Amino acid sequence: MSEPILIARSGTADCFLLPQLVNRHGLITGATGSGKTVTLQTMAQGLSRIGVPVFMADVKGDLSGMSQVGQLSDKMAAILKERGLDTPAFAPCPTTLWDVFGQQGHPVRATVSDMGPLLLARMLNLNETQAGVLNLVFKIADDNGLLLLDLKDLRAMLQHVGENAKEFTTEYGNISAASVGAIQRGLLQIEEQGGDQFFGEPMLDIHDFMQTDGNGHGLVNILAADKLMNSPRLYATFLLWMLSELFEQLPEVGDMDKPKLVFFFDEAHLLFNEAPKALVERIELVVRLVRSKGVGVYFVTQNPLDLPDSVLAQLGNRVQHVLRAFTPRDQKAVAATAQTMRPKKGLDIEAAITDLAVGEALVSLLDAKGRPSETERVFVLPPGSQLGPITAEQRQALLQSSLVAGVYEKTVDRDSAYEKLKGRAPAMDQAAVSQAQQTISQAGTPSAGEPNAWVSGVSDILFGSTGPRGGRHDGVAQLVVKSAVRTVGSAIGREIVRGVLGGLLGGGGRRR
Repeated sequence: MSEPILIARSGTADCFLLPQLVNRHGLITGATGSGKTVTLQTMAQGLSRIGVPVFMADVKGDLSGMSQVGQLSDKMAAILKERGLDTPAFAPCPTTLWDVFGQQGHPVRATVSDMGPLLLARMLNLNETQAGVLNLVFKIADDNGLLLLDLKDLRAMLQHVGENAKEFTTEYGNISAASVGAIQRGLLQIEEQGGDQFFGEPMLDIHDFMQTDGNGHGLVNILAADKLMNSPRLYATFLLWMLSELFEQLPEVGDMDKPKLVFFFDEAHLLFNEAPKALVERIELVVRLVRSKGVGVYFVTQNPLDLPDSVLAQLGNRVQHVLRAFTPRDQKAVAATAQTMRPKKGLDIEAAITDLAVGEALVSLLDAKGRPSETERVFVLPPGSQLGPITAEQRQALLQSSLVAGVYEKTVDRDSAYEKLKGRAPAMDQAAVSQAQQTISQAGTPSAGEPNAWVSGVSDILFGSTGPRGGRHDGVAQLVVKSAVRTVGSAIGREIVRGVLGGLLGGGGRRR
Protein backbone atom coordinates (compact mmCIF):
# COMPACT_ATOMS: atom_id res chain seq x y z
CA MET A 1 0.00 0.00 0.00
CA SER A 2 1.26 3.47 -0.92
CA GLU A 3 2.37 5.83 1.81
CA PRO A 4 0.03 8.66 2.84
CA ILE A 5 0.69 12.04 1.23
CA LEU A 6 1.45 14.88 3.63
CA ILE A 7 -0.50 17.91 2.40
CA ALA A 8 -0.45 20.38 5.29
CA ARG A 9 0.71 20.71 8.88
CA SER A 10 0.81 22.98 11.87
CA GLY A 11 2.60 22.76 15.20
CA THR A 12 0.04 20.28 16.52
CA ALA A 13 -1.37 18.45 13.49
CA ASP A 14 -0.39 16.78 10.23
CA CYS A 15 -2.93 16.29 7.43
CA PHE A 16 -2.40 13.23 5.23
CA LEU A 17 -4.24 12.36 2.03
CA LEU A 18 -4.72 8.58 2.00
CA PRO A 19 -4.08 7.14 -1.51
CA GLN A 20 -6.76 4.46 -1.16
CA LEU A 21 -9.36 7.16 -0.50
CA VAL A 22 -8.29 9.71 -3.07
CA ASN A 23 -11.00 8.41 -5.41
CA ARG A 24 -13.65 9.57 -2.92
CA HIS A 25 -13.19 12.95 -4.60
CA GLY A 26 -12.55 16.35 -3.07
CA LEU A 27 -13.05 20.09 -3.02
CA ILE A 28 -10.55 22.96 -2.90
CA THR A 29 -12.14 26.36 -2.33
CA GLY A 30 -11.06 29.85 -1.43
CA ALA A 31 -10.97 33.43 -2.60
CA THR A 32 -8.64 34.65 -5.34
CA GLY A 33 -5.05 34.81 -4.06
CA SER A 34 -5.72 32.57 -1.05
CA GLY A 35 -3.35 29.79 -2.13
CA LYS A 36 -5.53 27.35 -4.08
CA THR A 37 -2.96 26.98 -6.87
CA VAL A 38 -0.19 26.03 -4.43
CA THR A 39 -2.51 23.49 -2.78
CA LEU A 40 -3.33 22.07 -6.18
CA GLN A 41 0.34 21.80 -7.11
CA THR A 42 1.30 20.21 -3.78
CA MET A 43 -1.42 17.57 -4.07
CA ALA A 44 -0.58 16.83 -7.71
CA GLN A 45 3.13 16.42 -6.97
CA GLY A 46 2.43 14.14 -4.01
CA LEU A 47 0.20 11.94 -6.17
CA SER A 48 2.76 11.84 -8.98
CA ARG A 49 5.49 10.66 -6.61
CA ILE A 50 3.47 7.60 -5.60
CA GLY A 51 2.78 6.72 -9.24
CA VAL A 52 -0.64 8.32 -9.76
CA PRO A 53 -1.14 10.23 -13.05
CA VAL A 54 -2.84 13.61 -12.77
CA PHE A 55 -4.79 15.86 -15.11
CA MET A 56 -5.27 19.57 -14.42
CA ALA A 57 -6.18 22.72 -16.33
CA ASP A 58 -3.71 25.60 -16.14
CA VAL A 59 -6.12 28.52 -16.01
CA LYS A 60 -3.60 31.18 -14.98
CA GLY A 61 -0.68 29.82 -16.99
CA ASP A 62 1.65 29.08 -14.08
CA LEU A 63 1.24 25.33 -13.42
CA SER A 64 3.72 24.43 -16.15
CA GLY A 65 6.48 25.08 -13.60
CA MET A 66 5.76 21.61 -12.18
CA SER A 67 8.04 20.27 -14.91
CA GLN A 68 11.07 22.08 -13.40
CA VAL A 69 13.03 21.82 -10.15
CA GLY A 70 11.92 24.30 -7.52
CA GLN A 71 14.22 26.71 -5.75
CA LEU A 72 14.29 28.14 -2.25
CA SER A 73 13.75 31.87 -2.57
CA ASP A 74 14.35 34.31 0.27
CA LYS A 75 10.60 34.90 0.57
CA MET A 76 9.81 31.19 0.81
CA ALA A 77 12.60 30.63 3.32
CA ALA A 78 11.20 33.37 5.54
CA ILE A 79 7.66 31.95 5.35
CA LEU A 80 8.83 28.41 6.13
CA LYS A 81 10.79 29.63 9.14
CA GLU A 82 7.87 31.69 10.41
CA ARG A 83 5.47 28.75 10.15
CA GLY A 84 7.85 26.10 11.40
CA LEU A 85 7.79 24.09 8.17
CA ASP A 86 10.61 22.05 6.65
CA THR A 87 12.19 22.92 3.33
CA PRO A 88 10.63 20.72 0.62
CA ALA A 89 12.63 18.16 -1.33
CA PHE A 90 13.04 19.99 -4.63
CA ALA A 91 12.31 17.84 -7.68
CA PRO A 92 10.40 18.16 -10.97
CA CYS A 93 7.42 16.11 -12.10
CA PRO A 94 7.19 14.22 -15.40
CA THR A 95 4.91 16.52 -17.38
CA THR A 96 2.98 16.45 -20.64
CA LEU A 97 1.55 19.69 -22.00
CA TRP A 98 -1.76 19.83 -23.87
CA ASP A 99 -3.61 22.62 -25.65
CA VAL A 100 -6.96 22.59 -27.46
CA PHE A 101 -5.53 25.15 -29.90
CA GLY A 102 -2.26 23.22 -30.38
CA GLN A 103 -0.06 26.23 -29.55
CA GLN A 104 1.26 25.61 -26.05
CA GLY A 105 0.95 21.84 -26.01
CA HIS A 106 -0.06 18.75 -27.95
CA PRO A 107 -3.42 19.21 -29.71
CA VAL A 108 -6.48 17.75 -28.00
CA ARG A 109 -9.34 16.72 -30.26
CA ALA A 110 -12.70 14.97 -30.08
CA THR A 111 -15.09 14.04 -32.83
CA VAL A 112 -18.54 15.59 -33.02
CA SER A 113 -20.14 12.14 -32.73
CA ASP A 114 -18.12 11.35 -29.64
CA MET A 115 -19.04 14.64 -28.02
CA GLY A 116 -22.71 13.79 -28.53
CA PRO A 117 -25.80 16.00 -28.81
CA LEU A 118 -26.24 16.62 -25.06
CA LEU A 119 -22.80 18.15 -24.47
CA LEU A 120 -22.84 19.90 -27.84
CA ALA A 121 -26.19 21.48 -27.05
CA ARG A 122 -24.70 22.74 -23.79
CA MET A 123 -21.72 24.20 -25.64
CA LEU A 124 -23.99 25.94 -28.17
CA ASN A 125 -26.36 27.18 -25.44
CA LEU A 126 -29.42 25.68 -27.17
CA ASN A 127 -32.91 25.65 -25.72
CA GLU A 128 -34.91 22.42 -25.38
CA THR A 129 -36.50 22.66 -28.83
CA GLN A 130 -33.19 23.34 -30.55
CA ALA A 131 -31.50 20.56 -28.58
CA GLY A 132 -34.27 18.20 -29.74
CA VAL A 133 -33.58 19.08 -33.37
CA LEU A 134 -29.87 18.50 -32.82
CA ASN A 135 -30.70 15.05 -31.44
CA LEU A 136 -32.69 14.31 -34.60
CA VAL A 137 -29.76 15.40 -36.78
CA PHE A 138 -27.46 12.98 -34.94
CA LYS A 139 -30.06 10.20 -35.29
CA ILE A 140 -30.50 10.80 -39.02
CA ALA A 141 -26.72 10.76 -39.49
CA ASP A 142 -26.44 7.47 -37.59
CA ASP A 143 -29.27 5.85 -39.55
CA ASN A 144 -27.67 6.82 -42.84
CA GLY A 145 -24.13 5.83 -41.92
CA LEU A 146 -22.81 9.39 -42.09
CA LEU A 147 -19.88 10.04 -39.75
CA LEU A 148 -19.86 13.34 -37.87
CA LEU A 149 -16.19 13.98 -37.18
CA ASP A 150 -15.61 17.72 -37.43
CA LEU A 151 -17.71 20.87 -37.62
CA LYS A 152 -17.94 20.89 -41.40
CA ASP A 153 -19.56 17.45 -41.19
CA LEU A 154 -22.15 18.79 -38.76
CA ARG A 155 -22.77 21.89 -40.88
CA ALA A 156 -23.27 19.75 -43.99
CA MET A 157 -25.62 17.47 -42.10
CA LEU A 158 -27.64 20.42 -40.79
CA GLN A 159 -27.92 21.82 -44.31
CA HIS A 160 -28.99 18.44 -45.67
CA VAL A 161 -31.63 17.96 -42.98
CA GLY A 162 -32.88 21.52 -43.32
CA GLU A 163 -33.29 21.27 -47.10
CA ASN A 164 -35.06 17.92 -46.84
CA ALA A 165 -37.01 18.57 -43.65
CA LYS A 166 -40.33 17.45 -45.15
CA GLU A 167 -38.87 14.05 -46.04
CA PHE A 168 -37.58 13.51 -42.50
CA THR A 169 -40.55 14.92 -40.57
CA THR A 170 -42.77 11.85 -41.06
CA GLU A 171 -40.19 9.43 -39.67
CA TYR A 172 -38.31 11.55 -37.13
CA GLY A 173 -40.65 14.35 -36.12
CA ASN A 174 -40.93 18.04 -36.84
CA ILE A 175 -37.70 19.78 -37.84
CA SER A 176 -37.94 23.54 -37.48
CA ALA A 177 -35.98 25.67 -39.91
CA ALA A 178 -35.59 28.27 -37.16
CA SER A 179 -33.97 25.67 -34.87
CA VAL A 180 -31.62 24.53 -37.62
CA GLY A 181 -30.66 28.16 -38.15
CA ALA A 182 -30.03 28.68 -34.43
CA ILE A 183 -27.73 25.66 -34.34
CA GLN A 184 -25.82 26.90 -37.37
CA ARG A 185 -25.37 30.32 -35.77
CA GLY A 186 -24.11 28.64 -32.61
CA LEU A 187 -21.56 26.71 -34.64
CA LEU A 188 -20.31 29.95 -36.16
CA GLN A 189 -19.76 31.38 -32.68
CA ILE A 190 -17.85 28.28 -31.60
CA GLU A 191 -15.67 28.52 -34.71
CA GLU A 192 -14.92 32.17 -34.03
CA GLN A 193 -13.74 31.17 -30.54
CA GLY A 194 -11.41 28.54 -32.03
CA GLY A 195 -13.60 25.57 -31.21
CA ASP A 196 -13.31 24.19 -34.73
CA GLN A 197 -9.74 23.20 -33.87
CA PHE A 198 -11.04 20.96 -31.10
CA PHE A 199 -13.28 18.82 -33.35
CA GLY A 200 -11.61 16.30 -35.62
CA GLU A 201 -9.14 13.45 -35.71
CA PRO A 202 -6.93 11.95 -34.42
CA MET A 203 -9.09 11.96 -31.32
CA LEU A 204 -7.51 11.96 -27.88
CA ASP A 205 -6.89 8.52 -26.44
CA ILE A 206 -7.76 8.98 -22.79
CA HIS A 207 -5.25 6.28 -21.82
CA ASP A 208 -2.43 8.63 -22.86
CA PHE A 209 -3.18 10.53 -19.64
CA MET A 210 -2.57 7.47 -17.50
CA GLN A 211 1.15 6.86 -17.92
CA THR A 212 4.21 6.77 -15.67
CA ASP A 213 7.86 7.55 -16.33
CA GLY A 214 10.88 5.30 -15.91
CA ASN A 215 10.98 6.02 -12.18
CA GLY A 216 7.38 4.97 -11.67
CA HIS A 217 6.20 8.55 -11.14
CA GLY A 218 2.77 9.44 -12.46
CA LEU A 219 2.52 11.72 -15.46
CA VAL A 220 1.23 15.23 -14.75
CA ASN A 221 -0.97 16.30 -17.67
CA ILE A 222 -1.36 20.07 -17.87
CA LEU A 223 -3.92 21.64 -20.20
CA ALA A 224 -3.09 25.20 -21.24
CA ALA A 225 -6.39 26.92 -20.44
CA ASP A 226 -5.48 30.60 -20.24
CA LYS A 227 -6.81 31.22 -23.77
CA LEU A 228 -9.49 28.57 -23.46
CA MET A 229 -10.97 30.53 -20.56
CA ASN A 230 -12.04 33.18 -23.07
CA SER A 231 -14.57 30.56 -24.22
CA PRO A 232 -15.98 29.39 -20.88
CA ARG A 233 -18.65 27.12 -22.36
CA LEU A 234 -16.07 25.40 -24.55
CA TYR A 235 -13.77 25.00 -21.53
CA ALA A 236 -16.45 23.51 -19.27
CA THR A 237 -17.89 21.24 -21.96
CA PHE A 238 -14.45 20.01 -22.95
CA LEU A 239 -13.52 19.01 -19.40
CA LEU A 240 -16.89 17.36 -18.86
CA TRP A 241 -16.38 15.41 -22.08
CA MET A 242 -13.03 14.13 -20.80
CA LEU A 243 -14.58 13.14 -17.50
CA SER A 244 -17.35 11.32 -19.37
CA GLU A 245 -14.74 9.57 -21.53
CA LEU A 246 -13.02 8.27 -18.41
CA PHE A 247 -16.33 7.05 -17.05
CA GLU A 248 -17.35 5.29 -20.27
CA GLN A 249 -14.02 3.74 -21.26
CA LEU A 250 -12.46 2.56 -18.01
CA PRO A 251 -13.49 -0.79 -16.50
CA GLU A 252 -14.86 -1.27 -13.01
CA VAL A 253 -12.03 -1.86 -10.55
CA GLY A 254 -13.60 -1.32 -7.14
CA ASP A 255 -11.40 -0.19 -4.27
CA MET A 256 -7.71 0.18 -5.11
CA ASP A 257 -4.56 0.96 -3.15
CA LYS A 258 -4.26 4.14 -5.20
CA PRO A 259 -6.32 5.64 -8.05
CA LYS A 260 -5.63 5.25 -11.74
CA LEU A 261 -5.98 8.98 -12.36
CA VAL A 262 -6.87 12.13 -10.45
CA PHE A 263 -8.76 14.81 -12.36
CA PHE A 264 -8.63 18.42 -11.10
CA PHE A 265 -11.46 20.62 -12.42
CA ASP A 266 -10.40 24.26 -11.93
CA GLU A 267 -12.94 27.10 -12.21
CA ALA A 268 -15.60 24.47 -11.57
CA HIS A 269 -18.39 27.02 -11.30
CA LEU A 270 -18.33 27.32 -15.11
CA LEU A 271 -19.57 23.75 -15.34
CA PHE A 272 -22.82 24.52 -13.54
CA ASN A 273 -23.60 28.08 -14.67
CA GLU A 274 -27.06 27.98 -16.27
CA ALA A 275 -26.67 24.23 -16.77
CA PRO A 276 -29.94 22.44 -17.62
CA LYS A 277 -31.25 19.89 -15.17
CA ALA A 278 -30.40 16.98 -17.46
CA LEU A 279 -26.75 18.02 -17.59
CA VAL A 280 -26.47 18.50 -13.82
CA GLU A 281 -27.95 15.03 -13.33
CA ARG A 282 -25.39 13.60 -15.75
CA ILE A 283 -22.52 15.29 -13.90
CA GLU A 284 -23.78 13.96 -10.58
CA LEU A 285 -24.05 10.46 -12.04
CA VAL A 286 -20.54 10.55 -13.49
CA VAL A 287 -19.00 11.90 -10.28
CA ARG A 288 -20.81 9.30 -8.18
CA LEU A 289 -19.92 6.30 -10.35
CA VAL A 290 -16.48 7.19 -11.73
CA ARG A 291 -15.04 6.41 -8.29
CA SER A 292 -15.47 2.70 -9.03
CA LYS A 293 -13.38 3.20 -12.20
CA GLY A 294 -10.40 4.26 -10.07
CA VAL A 295 -10.68 7.98 -10.85
CA GLY A 296 -10.70 10.77 -8.30
CA VAL A 297 -12.30 14.12 -9.19
CA TYR A 298 -11.35 17.33 -7.36
CA PHE A 299 -13.30 20.53 -7.96
CA VAL A 300 -11.45 23.81 -7.52
CA THR A 301 -13.56 26.96 -7.17
CA GLN A 302 -13.86 30.15 -5.16
CA ASN A 303 -17.14 29.49 -3.40
CA PRO A 304 -18.62 26.16 -2.22
CA LEU A 305 -22.05 27.42 -3.27
CA ASP A 306 -20.87 27.28 -6.88
CA LEU A 307 -21.55 23.55 -6.83
CA PRO A 308 -24.96 21.88 -6.46
CA ASP A 309 -25.64 20.09 -3.17
CA SER A 310 -25.99 16.78 -5.03
CA VAL A 311 -22.37 17.10 -6.21
CA LEU A 312 -21.00 18.53 -2.95
CA ALA A 313 -22.34 15.46 -1.16
CA GLN A 314 -19.91 13.27 -3.16
CA LEU A 315 -16.77 15.19 -2.14
CA GLY A 316 -15.09 13.68 0.93
CA ASN A 317 -11.67 15.38 1.02
CA ARG A 318 -11.87 19.13 1.60
CA VAL A 319 -9.42 22.01 1.73
CA GLN A 320 -10.94 25.39 2.56
CA HIS A 321 -8.89 28.56 2.13
CA VAL A 322 -10.02 32.00 3.23
CA LEU A 323 -13.41 33.33 2.13
CA ARG A 324 -14.38 37.01 2.06
CA ALA A 325 -17.72 37.72 3.69
CA PHE A 326 -18.40 41.05 2.03
CA THR A 327 -21.89 40.24 0.70
CA PRO A 328 -24.91 38.34 2.01
CA ARG A 329 -24.12 35.52 -0.43
CA ASP A 330 -20.55 35.34 0.90
CA GLN A 331 -21.83 35.23 4.48
CA LYS A 332 -24.21 32.45 3.54
CA ALA A 333 -21.30 30.53 1.97
CA VAL A 334 -19.20 30.90 5.10
CA ALA A 335 -22.01 29.59 7.30
CA ALA A 336 -22.81 26.71 4.94
CA THR A 337 -19.14 25.69 4.69
CA ALA A 338 -18.71 25.72 8.45
CA GLN A 339 -21.73 23.46 8.87
CA THR A 340 -20.46 20.88 6.37
CA MET A 341 -16.99 20.46 7.90
CA ARG A 342 -16.50 18.17 10.86
CA PRO A 343 -16.15 20.30 13.99
CA LYS A 344 -13.18 20.20 16.34
CA LYS A 345 -13.30 21.19 19.96
CA GLY A 346 -11.81 24.64 20.48
CA LEU A 347 -11.93 25.59 16.78
CA ASP A 348 -14.55 28.10 15.63
CA ILE A 349 -14.71 27.09 11.97
CA GLU A 350 -17.03 29.87 10.83
CA ALA A 351 -14.82 32.56 12.35
CA ALA A 352 -11.63 30.94 11.10
CA ILE A 353 -12.79 30.82 7.46
CA THR A 354 -12.64 34.61 7.18
CA ASP A 355 -9.42 34.90 9.20
CA LEU A 356 -7.07 32.54 7.36
CA ALA A 357 -3.76 33.78 5.98
CA VAL A 358 -2.54 33.14 2.44
CA GLY A 359 -1.44 29.50 2.27
CA GLU A 360 -3.35 28.63 5.43
CA ALA A 361 -6.42 26.40 5.22
CA LEU A 362 -9.04 24.44 7.09
CA VAL A 363 -8.50 20.82 6.12
CA SER A 364 -10.71 17.78 6.63
CA LEU A 365 -9.56 14.61 4.87
CA LEU A 366 -11.02 11.11 5.01
CA ASP A 367 -9.50 8.79 7.59
CA ALA A 368 -8.72 5.10 7.18
CA LYS A 369 -12.38 4.21 7.79
CA GLY A 370 -13.63 6.66 5.19
CA ARG A 371 -14.86 9.21 7.75
CA PRO A 372 -14.10 12.94 7.51
CA SER A 373 -11.39 13.78 10.02
CA GLU A 374 -11.77 16.61 12.48
CA THR A 375 -11.13 19.94 10.80
CA GLU A 376 -7.62 21.26 11.33
CA ARG A 377 -6.32 24.79 10.84
CA VAL A 378 -3.00 24.19 9.11
CA PHE A 379 -0.48 25.54 6.61
CA VAL A 380 -0.30 23.93 3.18
CA LEU A 381 3.19 22.64 2.38
CA PRO A 382 4.93 24.19 -0.64
CA PRO A 383 5.68 21.85 -3.57
CA GLY A 384 9.16 20.73 -4.55
CA SER A 385 8.65 21.84 -8.14
CA GLN A 386 8.90 25.35 -9.54
CA LEU A 387 6.22 27.88 -8.70
CA GLY A 388 5.38 29.90 -11.79
CA PRO A 389 5.46 29.41 -15.57
CA ILE A 390 8.26 28.02 -17.71
CA THR A 391 10.05 29.70 -20.61
CA ALA A 392 9.25 29.16 -24.28
CA GLU A 393 12.49 27.17 -24.67
CA GLN A 394 11.61 24.88 -21.77
CA ARG A 395 8.12 24.36 -23.19
CA GLN A 396 9.53 23.40 -26.58
CA ALA A 397 11.92 20.93 -24.98
CA LEU A 398 9.04 19.30 -23.10
CA LEU A 399 7.00 18.93 -26.27
CA GLN A 400 9.86 17.33 -28.17
CA SER A 401 10.67 14.81 -25.42
CA SER A 402 7.04 13.97 -24.63
CA LEU A 403 5.78 10.39 -24.69
CA VAL A 404 3.14 11.43 -27.26
CA ALA A 405 5.35 13.67 -29.42
CA GLY A 406 4.17 13.52 -33.04
CA VAL A 407 1.03 11.48 -32.28
CA TYR A 408 -1.59 14.24 -32.39
CA GLU A 409 0.10 17.02 -34.32
CA LYS A 410 -1.05 16.06 -37.84
CA THR A 411 -4.77 16.38 -38.55
CA VAL A 412 -6.53 13.45 -40.26
CA ASP A 413 -9.53 14.25 -42.50
CA ARG A 414 -11.11 11.03 -43.74
CA ASP A 415 -14.33 10.65 -45.72
CA SER A 416 -17.29 11.50 -43.52
CA ALA A 417 -20.66 13.27 -43.72
CA TYR A 418 -19.32 16.37 -45.49
CA GLU A 419 -17.50 14.46 -48.21
CA LYS A 420 -20.41 12.06 -48.82
CA LEU A 421 -23.12 14.72 -48.90
CA LYS A 422 -21.12 17.10 -51.08
CA GLY A 423 -19.89 14.29 -53.30
CA ARG A 424 -23.44 13.12 -53.96
CA ALA A 425 -24.68 16.51 -55.21
CA PRO A 426 -22.48 16.92 -58.33
CA ALA A 427 -23.44 13.42 -59.46
CA MET A 428 -27.13 14.35 -59.14
CA ASP A 429 -26.59 17.56 -61.13
CA GLN A 430 -24.80 15.73 -63.93
CA ALA A 431 -27.59 13.18 -64.12
CA ALA A 432 -30.15 15.98 -64.46
CA VAL A 433 -28.18 17.61 -67.29
CA SER A 434 -27.82 14.28 -69.09
CA GLN A 435 -31.56 13.72 -68.79
CA ALA A 436 -32.27 17.14 -70.29
CA GLN A 437 -29.93 16.54 -73.21
CA GLN A 438 -31.35 13.08 -73.88
CA THR A 439 -34.99 14.23 -73.70
CA ILE A 440 -34.48 17.20 -76.03
CA SER A 441 -32.57 14.99 -78.45
CA GLN A 442 -35.40 12.47 -78.53
CA ALA A 443 -37.93 15.22 -79.27
CA GLY A 444 -36.40 15.68 -82.72
CA THR A 445 -37.03 18.67 -84.98
CA PRO A 446 -40.44 20.07 -85.95
CA SER A 447 -42.09 19.27 -89.24
CA ALA A 448 -43.09 22.14 -91.50
CA GLY A 449 -46.75 21.80 -90.60
CA GLU A 450 -46.52 21.27 -86.83
CA PRO A 451 -44.35 23.98 -85.31
CA ASN A 452 -46.78 24.72 -82.48
CA ALA A 453 -47.09 21.06 -81.42
CA TRP A 454 -43.33 20.73 -81.30
CA VAL A 455 -42.96 23.91 -79.23
CA SER A 456 -45.72 22.71 -76.90
CA GLY A 457 -44.04 19.34 -76.44
CA VAL A 458 -40.68 20.88 -75.69
CA SER A 459 -42.37 23.29 -73.28
CA ASP A 460 -43.95 20.40 -71.38
CA ILE A 461 -40.63 18.58 -71.24
CA LEU A 462 -38.75 21.62 -70.01
CA PHE A 463 -41.30 23.39 -67.81
CA GLY A 464 -43.58 20.54 -66.74
CA SER A 465 -47.12 19.54 -67.58
CA THR A 466 -50.49 18.89 -65.99
CA GLY A 467 -51.76 15.33 -66.08
CA PRO A 468 -55.30 14.23 -66.95
CA ARG A 469 -56.27 14.19 -63.26
CA GLY A 470 -54.80 17.56 -62.48
CA GLY A 471 -51.49 16.27 -61.13
CA ARG A 472 -48.50 18.49 -61.79
CA HIS A 473 -45.36 16.86 -63.22
CA ASP A 474 -42.04 18.66 -62.96
CA GLY A 475 -40.13 19.31 -66.12
CA VAL A 476 -36.41 19.03 -66.69
CA ALA A 477 -35.89 22.70 -65.82
CA GLN A 478 -37.55 22.31 -62.43
CA LEU A 479 -35.62 19.12 -61.71
CA VAL A 480 -32.34 20.78 -62.61
CA VAL A 481 -33.10 23.87 -60.52
CA LYS A 482 -34.16 21.80 -57.50
CA SER A 483 -31.04 19.71 -57.76
CA ALA A 484 -28.91 22.82 -58.10
CA VAL A 485 -30.53 24.52 -55.14
CA ARG A 486 -29.77 21.52 -52.96
CA THR A 487 -26.12 22.10 -53.72
CA VAL A 488 -25.88 25.84 -53.11
CA GLY A 489 -22.23 26.56 -52.47
CA SER A 490 -21.21 23.98 -55.06
CA ALA A 491 -19.46 25.55 -58.05
CA ILE A 492 -20.95 22.88 -60.33
CA GLY A 493 -24.44 23.67 -59.05
CA ARG A 494 -24.04 27.37 -59.74
CA GLU A 495 -22.79 26.78 -63.27
CA ILE A 496 -25.79 24.54 -64.05
CA VAL A 497 -28.23 27.20 -62.85
CA ARG A 498 -26.56 29.91 -64.90
CA GLY A 499 -26.12 27.71 -67.99
CA VAL A 500 -29.57 26.14 -68.20
CA LEU A 501 -31.59 29.22 -67.23
CA GLY A 502 -29.37 31.49 -69.33
CA GLY A 503 -29.95 29.30 -72.38
CA LEU A 504 -33.70 29.23 -71.86
CA LEU A 505 -33.88 33.00 -71.46
CA GLY A 506 -31.84 33.82 -74.53
CA GLY A 507 -28.25 33.54 -73.32
CA GLY A 508 -27.85 37.17 -72.40
CA GLY A 509 -25.97 36.53 -69.17
CA ARG A 510 -22.43 37.64 -68.40
CA ARG A 511 -19.52 35.34 -69.23
CA ARG A 512 -17.14 34.51 -66.38
